[in-house]
Amino acid sequence: MKIFVQIASYRDPQLVPTIKNMIENAKRPKNLRIGVARQFSPEDGFDDLSEFMGDKRFRILNIPYQEAQGVCWARNLVQQLYEGEEYTLQIDSHMRFAPNWDDEMIKMIKQLQKKGHEKPLLTGYVSSFDPENDPEGRVNEPWRMTFDRFIPEGAVFFLPESIPGWQDMKEPIPSRFYSAHYCFTLGQFSNEVQHNPEYYFHGEEISIAARAYTWGYDLFHPHKALIWHEYTRKGRTKQWDDDKEWGRKNNHSHLTNRKLFGMDGETQEGHDGVFGFGTVRTLRDYEKYAGLLFERRAVQQYTIDKNYPPNPYNFDNEEDWKNSFAVVFKHCIDIGYSQVPETDYEFWVVAFHDANDETIFRKDADKAEINRMMNDPDGYCKVWRDFQTSHQPAYWVVWPYSTSKGWCERITGQLNHNHVS
Repeated sequence: MKIFVQIASYRDPQLVPTIKNMIENAKRPKNLRIGVARQFSPEDGFDDLSEFMGDKRFRILNIPYQEAQGVCWARNLVQQLYEGEEYTLQIDSHMRFAPNWDDEMIKMIKQLQKKGHEKPLLTGYVSSFDPENDPEGRVNEPWRMTFDRFIPEGAVFFLPESIPGWQDMKEPIPSRFYSAHYCFTLGQFSNEVQHNPEYYFHGEEISIAARAYTWGYDLFHPHKALIWHEYTRKGRTKQWDDDKEWGRKNNHSHLTNRKLFGMDGETQEGHDGVFGFGTVRTLRDYEKYAGLLFERRAVQQYTIDKNYPPNPYNFDNEEDWKNSFAVVFKHCIDIGYSQVPETDYEFWVVAFHDANDETIFRKDADKAEINRMMNDPDGYCKVWRDFQTSHQPAYWVVWPYSTSKGWCERITGQLNHNHVS
């Protein structure tokens, strides 16, 4: 039972430790086939894979970092290295592994197949680890992915949290969503649901979730911690740090994602191609399963409440089903300390407006919230707001009021990204 391991790495000092830890903790390391897209700078030195070049288990693509086009592009290149292995594992290049992780994951897949799931897929925002304090710093509770919000550009964001009652669980739990830093499933997934190289970063995971579901894959979160991910990567070079064109690529990626789902009035494109949906189920089937309605950026309360899928369908017709959705807008406004230099603010107007300058929502920040934001450990103010709305805001306004100076500079920011091409 061979496993095709897929790793896309970008100038990552954790690449070699990840590979070694994976091999050391595998019960059957001889059965691993490891594909790596190593996007490197010769000046770094820390991600040198020369020690593995003579190992027939490895299929390594050495790519100068100047040629890199984004993570989905790199992941697609790795998928082309698939040679028919029974299983595949996609991971990031900064992971750690539990002993016998390979056997444990295969057992979960077979357990789910015995229950009637022909094509089970294990995924999730897995628990975190700290490379400077490992293994002591590992979080040993398994995590699940929950709905957070549709971002202004259209992609769905998720949040990780501990699986309630995991200690008593005997099998994986159903998932709505897909994580690109951990996926274990049948090897044929590498051919059937390939990463679209037109995607840059955001949008990757929700598109793969829907596409995998339409190809007949059933999504699950492992009920025990078998693998860990480093989330912070402080001080590391990211691809967008080196790429002057990243903004354009990112905007194009968001547009590609909106077209895939037919969002915001976009004519649906790409849904029937090699990077489109399968024929086992439809996109509407996924929306009913997950409790999402992409054309309206809407979500069902059942999903917001973090209940396990599938969402119940007890409607007389599709119109009643559509009416069960709420459009929940959630957004974080980032304000630099230099933009709010006074020390005696009484309140900040925080409002969202539509394209006609009509106020959709307003909830001001009081002194207590302002004080918390002015002492944020990240060094800037985060103004979070969420509300239900029938149409999308076009821009936000933060307008501080000071005791000594009265109304201060009005700060605004655009939200509508539909014009991007």
